[in-house]
Amino acid sequence: MPFVDISSELHGFQPPRLIREEFSTREAFATYLRNSSPGANIAVPRIDWSHREAVLVASGPRSSTGYNLRVVNVRETAHHVVVTVHEDTPDLGQPVQARVTYPFRLITIPRIGKPLHLHWPGRP
Repeated sequence: MPFVDISSELHGFQPPRLIREEFSTREAFATYLRNSSPGANIAVPRIDWSHREAVLVASGPRSSTGYNLRVVNVRETAHHVVVTVHEDTPDLGQPVQARVTYPFRLITIPRIGKPLHLHWPGRP
């Protein structure tokens, strides 16, 4: 299933914990951002909500710049939309900065009305 990664359009977002959320309206996404980031003024990226929905996946805080999330694929089954995510972790000796980071991916997918299932190998 085709998806569009719009993570770079969500400025200032620092997800405080592991997240897997699906949003079908701008209002729902705006409410989530207000509640998860009190005091921050985070703008909702432009999304064609009449044809697409947003999927937000985050790993929570990490200790360096060497962590990254990748959406490996998105596929439709008979009953679900399955989003497969992989977390890249730094290797020993990899040049990274020791500071707290908040890896996340925000993608949009076609609106099809099936529940989301996150497949994240190695995570509960």
